[in-house]
Amino acid sequence: MDLGAPIAIGNTAKIYLVQNMAIKIFNESLPKTESTYEANKQKLAYSCGLPVPKVIDVTEIDGKQAIVMEYIKGKTLGSMLLENMEIAEYYMEIFIDVQQQIHMIVPSSLEPMSQKLRLQIESAPILDQRQKYKLMNRLELLTYEKRLCHGDFHPFNLVMSDKNITIIDWVDASAGDIRADIYRTYLLYSQFSTELAEIYLQLYCKRSGLSKEEVFEWAPIIAGARLSETVSSENSQRLIEIINRYCPQ
Repeated sequence: MDLGAPIAIGNTAKIYLVQNMAIKIFNESLPKTESTYEANKQKLAYSCGLPVPKVIDVTEIDGKQAIVMEYIKGKTLGSMLLENMEIAEYYMEIFIDVQQQIHMIVPSSLEPMSQKLRLQIESAPILDQRQKYKLMNRLELLTYEKRLCHGDFHPFNLVMSDKNITIIDWVDASAGDIRADIYRTYLLYSQFSTELAEIYLQLYCKRSGLSKEEVFEWAPIIAGARLSETVSSENSQRLIEIINRYCPQ
């Protein structure tokens, strides 16, 4: 099947536009269940009434896993933010509105966040067994009400079209603590801009009633889980420093 050139390329897949549908073709190195795993999470978010692309089919194309979904034409909030940093706070308000919509949902059935984080920490090659043990212990001590968490919520996963926002990339979604999801977003922002990270955290805390200290209870755990990801732009040393700062050896 001739898909043409991809319209987007990520760490795990390429996105193609065919007959007004977005086709996500997964890398061959991934488990054979990856497309179904991600599609089910996206379907759940869609069923909760969130603005999410509708999944049309889960299939194979040229021997590769694929998800066929509704195509949303528009620009990412991330690209709009970079084009006009002078109104960063305006875009951040929109961003937080959407994240709070997600966090209001109590999912009926979804992978537990604690289970997902344990697997990530355990598979992080740079962590030794003592560090993993301390992070696992800290994770066990945290209590929270399970809410829907996107797991990779950043402005490039929001598409704006005719003043409507669509949320994409649901593979990391889980039922967990919104504080962990907030810290994950803060960590992603801080990778590129400390200023944007602080604006985001200040606004979210102001609107939610949470304190920075409550959010940062998750700092070492989310940093440890991040070490399991193969992201070339991430600095593993800064993640280790976060772990050591909030969970000293």
